[in-house]
Amino acid sequence: MNYISTRGAITPIGFKDAVMMGLATDGGLLLPETIPALGRNTLESWQSLSYQDLAFNVISLFADDIPAQDLKDLIDRSYATFSHPEITPVVKKDGVHILELFHGPTLAFKDVALQLLGNLFEYLLKERGEKMNIVGATSGDTGSAAIYGVRGKDKINIFILHPHGKTSPVQALQMTTVLDPNVHNIAARGTFDDCQNIVKSLFSDLPFKEKYSLGAVNSINWARVLAQVVYYFYAYFRVAAPFGQEVVFSVPTGNFGDIFAGYVAKRMGLPIRRLILATNENNILSRFINGGDYSLGNVVATVSPSMDIQLASNFERYVYYLFGEDSARVREAFAALPTKGRINFTEAEMEKVRDEFLSRSVNEDETIATIAAFHRETGYILDPHTAVGVKAALELVQDGTPAVCLATAHPAKFADAVVRAVGFEPSRPTSLEGIEALPSRCDVLDADRDAIKAFIEEKAL
Repeated sequence: MNYISTRGAITPIGFKDAVMMGLATDGGLLLPETIPALGRNTLESWQSLSYQDLAFNVISLFADDIPAQDLKDLIDRSYATFSHPEITPVVKKDGVHILELFHGPTLAFKDVALQLLGNLFEYLLKERGEKMNIVGATSGDTGSAAIYGVRGKDKINIFILHPHGKTSPVQALQMTTVLDPNVHNIAARGTFDDCQNIVKSLFSDLPFKEKYSLGAVNSINWARVLAQVVYYFYAYFRVAAPFGQEVVFSVPTGNFGDIFAGYVAKRMGLPIRRLILATNENNILSRFINGGDYSLGNVVATVSPSMDIQLASNFERYVYYLFGEDSARVREAFAALPTKGRINFTEAEMEKVRDEFLSRSVNEDETIATIAAFHRETGYILDPHTAVGVKAALELVQDGTPAVCLATAHPAKFADAVVRAVGFEPSRPTSLEGIEALPSRCDVLDADRDAIKAFIEEKAL
């Protein structure tokens, strides 16, 4: 399958090149030329597959330039690191289904994609006899998941930017206590959006990107999104009865990547009635869905820091489809966004959006109250991001349609918020025990493109 840019200025490439490029040379995001539409017979034949076999069936549709046995081996090796045999199990609590995405090595949904992406990078670098300097930005969970995906791997260096003091303490420690020589943590004095903008700017600097062989782990890399498409299928097959019943997915998101994966699954034919986009106070995406207002605002610090984002990278992929795959219009809209501060949409386009999405912005008090009430009713502890999705689902799904809420992180990663809600700390998984006492390493720099660039130049392979 070939891949194209949302902005339309590159020749189609294969999956392997798309993985290695991350970002298109014209600054756009890569997408498959077509999204395969699956028939009922195919979907029914997948119902009882293991997670690994389902992943192979989904991913192989988009990765047809990797030999089947090699791809199967990469998938099996990636999910051998998960602590639950189902990889992403589903549990039902208080009338909603919780899709647990936190059974990977760093206890967050990003592991589902980044364990695979790390192995893909290693496989392709060996095949090509090349090296790579991975550069990424994180609002909390991407960084540690990416680091664990490539730590100690040959011919790979990784540079992760996170906003200094704006992740949870555990999130920061999961990154900075990894001391492998190929891991470089940068705490930038700024916001996640600052970090993300610096990363995208570096990838748009083609001479720099080529000289230092930059690779992308953020969800600007299509392979990240593709790996996440799988768990929508997996959850649907465990919730829908009978087959063909429509399901609603509630997705806490700030960067639009996780919910875009659900949108891809829907386009492939999965019976998803709607996708609920749940945000915290950083609600640019909710404002867009509910009122057509995609205008930039200031980032507010919350108890769900992984969603403390205003500029959602993956939104461009959705806009490409919303604009009828008109890459010239996408290019114009996103080129003007930094100066205009907004993107405008027609009423017909907004009708299409509302047919596909619902949205709710959940504030901090509501988040804490949801954690408390859900624990009181079920004994189950939600992390603050998952609580945002659960609150939105409980409020917006009133017609009996099965609702699946994505549990994006283990509550122990956000103990302060849990203590506020239920009065005690959640039990810690083994991987977090004693993490505060471990040695750590991190460089604190200004959120300045030139300073970050110089640091990478000094440390790069």
